Amino acid sequence: MIAKTTEDFENLKKIGRICAEIRDALKDAAKPGVTTKQLDDMAGRMFEEKGAVSGPKGEYDFPGFTCISVNEVVAHGIPDDYVIKDGDMVNIDVSGSYNGYFADTGISIVAGEPDEEKQKLIDVAKSALDRALEKVKPGGRLNQIGKAVSREASDNGLHVIKNLTGHGVGRSLHEEPSHVLNYYDRWDTTLLKEGMVLAVEPFISQKAEHIIEGGDGWAFITPDKSLVAQIEHTVIVTADGPLLITDISED
Repeated sequence: MIAKTTEDFENLKKIGRICAEIRDALKDAAKPGVTTKQLDDMAGRMFEEKGAVSGPKGEYDFPGFTCISVNEVVAHGIPDDYVIKDGDMVNIDVSGSYNGYFADTGISIVAGEPDEEKQKLIDVAKSALDRALEKVKPGGRLNQIGKAVSREASDNGLHVIKNLTGHGVGRSLHEEPSHVLNYYDRWDTTLLKEGMVLAVEPFISQKAEHIIEGGDGWAFITPDKSLVAQIEHTVIVTADGPLLITDISED
């Protein structure tokens, strides 16, 4: 969507904050001994308390309020009775709607004791997002986001997942532009417009460059079981720079 009115911005900021608060609550609770279903139940209660609707459940009848993916499961992991273990790479993806407006956010963490190799993936996902956001401005090319992400991965000896992408968001969970790639596509001539709402989400990988279906109809996994870290924010393109409505870190 193109956010234009005060109502647009206020509602987008509202759902952005809701999703961010749920994401951060689940991140803090994702410790060894906790099941992914327990985390998801927490998200369900928070959506209800805040008067918002889970994106995957509301839009796609997904069997969970959130997507929680562990280790080689990269995305769309179904919350279940899996008990998080020390050293697990856990991805928490939260999307939802409020008053007809949508936001989408995600983060990867290492549960329990720190792990230098896994933390590098997370750190590079964050620096790739920061590098990509420098390209988010009216009149900029959409493909420069992917170029920035892939360069940051390459500069750190890592890879990007090429068949998982960001997307437009705002009045629905997935809308135009249908793909915000994590690599450079010279043929994509899409220009960023003021007010455009995007979900930007680098997927930084140890080795794999593509994911495959995991067999349950939802989850995506790496074929070689290599690990992937993701970070995702919903961003509004403005003349003053990218407005991250799912970033509440400085509040």
